[in-house]
Amino acid sequence: MEGENHTTVTEFILLGLATDPETKLLLFAFFLAVYAITVTGNLLIVSLVVFEPSLHTPMYFLLGNLSFLDFCYSTITGPKMLVGFLTRTNTITYGGCVSQIFFFHFIGGIKIFLLTIMAYDRYVAIFYPLRYMAIMNGVIFDGLIWASWVGGFVHSIVQVAIIVQLPFCGPNILDNFYCDVPQVVKLACTDTFVVELLMVSNNGLVTSMCFVVLLVSYSILLAKLRAGSAPGQSKAASTCASHITVVTLIFGPCIYIYARPFRSFPMDKAVAVLYTLITPVLNPFIYTLRNKDFKSALEKLKGKKQKLSPFSQPTSRFDVCAAWLSLNLSWACLLQNFQAP
Repeated sequence: MEGENHTTVTEFILLGLATDPETKLLLFAFFLAVYAITVTGNLLIVSLVVFEPSLHTPMYFLLGNLSFLDFCYSTITGPKMLVGFLTRTNTITYGGCVSQIFFFHFIGGIKIFLLTIMAYDRYVAIFYPLRYMAIMNGVIFDGLIWASWVGGFVHSIVQVAIIVQLPFCGPNILDNFYCDVPQVVKLACTDTFVVELLMVSNNGLVTSMCFVVLLVSYSILLAKLRAGSAPGQSKAASTCASHITVVTLIFGPCIYIYARPFRSFPMDKAVAVLYTLITPVLNPFIYTLRNKDFKSALEKLKGKKQKLSPFSQPTSRFDVCAAWLSLNLSWACLLQNFQAP
């Protein structure tokens, strides 16, 4: 197929979640509220972790990272879906579609690796409490964080590199509210068996293995905690239970979507909504409703009694937090470029 133009399709049509105008308006109101709560809740957690000294620990810094990633994850798909509810035909350019796939799997990959780091952090805190701060020192901790970002980038760029090599000559209709690998690959004008096999190996197999490892790890941690009777172990068990809930909400839908052949099923859209929009809005509540440290930090913020001192922590971690906000602004500009039809 050398010498052919493999990108004759210049845009894709997103069918979205509904076609009836009244239903679309109801869904717009609902998901606009969901997105607003997601942004407010997750960025509030990020702000508390950055500016509250009592939350300057590895565990809360990981939760802050996860909240920022949840905000980004919903922003990659949410605004485009909301625009689709207000327009007759929701289209996205070929370049915008590829960009959406890249950032979607970039952030998703980081979340998977971050959840693995969080399991390791709880393992060290429970089994080696006296050596916890020595093991999770600044150098090791920052290295793990950056490794998760690099891992997410590699995971995503591999898929994008494969997709851009595929020829698209029509049709161009995606039965979804955002661009994702399974739907886009099926539109290619060539045999995609090998590509699907590579994608399932990259997404489904890795996700399934990580999920099993995390479940086994947290099961061992909970068994260890239940065998003891120290007062602090109840709090640790509650934290582990919260982590298991989030791990299940994130990995379950991903395994359903990516660890199988790229065929359409009636539940696909509902599962996609669950892990792209619903899970990010639930995470702040799962982690903070029963967390005394977050409640205390929030009360200090409300009463304006807490004196902010972000420079009290090592510069490297504060720079990472500041980079979150810069990255948010960069992505906002990028999203403006590919959200429009």
